[in-house]
Amino acid sequence: MSGNTSFDFSALTERQKYKLLIGAVVPRPIALVTTVDSQGRVNAAPFSFFNCLSAEPAILALGVENRHQDLAFKDTARNIRITGVFTVNIVSDSILAAMNVCAVPFAPGIDELQEAGLTAAAGDKVACPRIAESPVAFECKQHVTLEIGASRQIVLGEVLAAHIHSGLVNDRLHIDPYGLDAIGRMGGHGYARTRDYFDLPTMTISEWEDLKRGPSARKSSSI
Repeated sequence: MSGNTSFDFSALTERQKYKLLIGAVVPRPIALVTTVDSQGRVNAAPFSFFNCLSAEPAILALGVENRHQDLAFKDTARNIRITGVFTVNIVSDSILAAMNVCAVPFAPGIDELQEAGLTAAAGDKVACPRIAESPVAFECKQHVTLEIGASRQIVLGEVLAAHIHSGLVNDRLHIDPYGLDAIGRMGGHGYARTRDYFDLPTMTISEWEDLKRGPSARKSSSI
């Protein structure tokens, strides 16, 4: 076993902490978040500081960073504060290039969906569109926003509705991972596809005890 290179986070800069975190906590799911501003204009931006935290209530979490220059809110954070709603659109390989267009730092009021060639579909529960091309979209209302210092908010959203492309979900509510074809974020500019998929069921206590006894013990017990 090799040795460790250790880091005291109290001695690191913000950028150094960021590089270690995004390089190690991988792959991260990507939320392409749609919101609307006070004038009803649509905004779309991708976030990889994102995950699901709870099923009851159904909670999704977004880490939304402020602007570096003046710590002002970016469009997504400001729009959520104004409207209290947002939609999380899962990024599949088929919309990867369009997601990258939505990451361009356009001026406020520019419709990223139009620039990226994506289609806005009206929400059922919230006054915020989802992206029709996204395989899964979750309509959310703001549950609580945590202020993490001056540079970031953690937005917790309660899922009010889900829209899933037909054929991706079965009667048991299992989503087809191959059909979903989701993209994950790695460190730096890296991304990963989720096609290298395998099952690994959690063992019962008896299965674990059997495994510890080894092949010979398992063979003798079956005679």
